[in-house]
Amino acid sequence: MATPSSRPPVFVTLSALDAGHLSLPEHMFVSDAEPGKKTLVPSLSFLIRHASPDGSITNLVFDLGVKRDLNYTPAQQKDLDIWQPLITDTDCAQSLRNGVADAGAASNGVLLDPTKDIDYIIISHAHWDHTGTPSDFPTATFAVGSGTLDLFKNGAGPAYPSDLFEDDELPALRTVEFPPVSRIGVYGNEPYAPKHTPLPSNTQAKPPAAAASWSWKPFGDLANTLDFFGDGSLYVVDTPGHIYAHVNLLARLGERRWAYLAADCCHDRRLVSGEKEIGLYDDGHGGLRSIHTDTAEARRSLDRVIAFVKNQGAEGNEVELILAHDPVWRKENAHACWPGKV
Repeated sequence: MATPSSRPPVFVTLSALDAGHLSLPEHMFVSDAEPGKKTLVPSLSFLIRHASPDGSITNLVFDLGVKRDLNYTPAQQKDLDIWQPLITDTDCAQSLRNGVADAGAASNGVLLDPTKDIDYIIISHAHWDHTGTPSDFPTATFAVGSGTLDLFKNGAGPAYPSDLFEDDELPALRTVEFPPVSRIGVYGNEPYAPKHTPLPSNTQAKPPAAAASWSWKPFGDLANTLDFFGDGSLYVVDTPGHIYAHVNLLARLGERRWAYLAADCCHDRRLVSGEKEIGLYDDGHGGLRSIHTDTAEARRSLDRVIAFVKNQGAEGNEVELILAHDPVWRKENAHACWPGKV
């Protein structure tokens, strides 16, 4: 997998962070579900550490998981019963400070201070179990998919009324949106689809220097990727279908070793293996829906990710695919949790 430069490759380190747990009703996520089955799953966050040529370390967090105090909007509170039992201990900030207990973290001392040590936070999408507690990070610059701030403020059509969101969920003056993505077809072009929010003149956001030339480019089977640091170490991947502005990350861990953070491209590893298909359930209006805004678009995004992993493997590159809500991966990878590494 070539990087778009003749410079020596740059690698990052990746650590998983516990950021709460929720319970997923199986029928909402996979086909041929076991009736009544619920599975307690993690809502994983990730710490990505990027070394600059001068030796300084940039700390980036991908997703913040579940809010520590479950202080959601009234409309969101109504739906929380669906996801019970919910566990908020340990949350993202606590994992950063103290490490993840079964990863061999020290019992005393602060590993990373969320109030001053985190430079960037990328939120994969606007759903409640990924936005966490942004106020825990008063100095970080947030980066989100195009349209996210509008989505928080105004919602997006009948599936996403504005009361499902907090209009000030993220600190607007410290948030930068990735460039818009041009699409062919209906998805993202609906009259109610959220609009891009440019940086205001009084912004306090401090995006990386590479932001001046951010643009979407194909990368293997992935249609639209953006080089976050400009050195081929971390790519933002546009992954439409689940909800507007949904993004993934592709992190370069070694010469031929990568990790793909798939967020909510799917919620069950059996969709990756082909054992199951996306689940459909009653939409409350006499029809069927899935957990995705656009089921067909979400399926295409997942298919691209699966093809990318497979084809890179055929070229001798290892790409580890990690879902945000995979209890099996979490159980098998305690060693990869902070302060450990993937």
